[in-house]
Amino acid sequence: MKEEKFKVINYIRELIVNIDKYLENFPKKDIEIKNRIKNTSYDILEEAYKANILENNKKEHIENIIAKIKIIDFLLNLCYDKQIINLKRYIKFGEKLDDILKYSIGWRNSLK
Repeated sequence: MKEEKFKVINYIRELIVNIDKYLENFPKKDIEIKNRIKNTSYDILEEAYKANILENNKKEHIENIIAKIKIIDFLLNLCYDKQIINLKRYIKFGEKLDDILKYSIGWRNSLK
């Protein structure tokens, strides 16, 4: 995987790789949750690239990243509550989400 100069995008890529790797054996009845997590993670990547490239609405794109991180966190918490993922994986996902959130908030604050 190519290393990006932009650190938050690297964290988002790692999150996507982990989602693909650790959510492969999902129960069929809960497959919609898995799809939502995957799609939202790709949306986060798209928003990060837009915020990085576009000059207009940069803050709005970063706020979308933050909102989508919170959605993924909610969905992963739901997976943990339903015992689809174990505590160890839940914590690993949480660490990745925290990294993305921390860098995104710092990025947003630097725009002021």
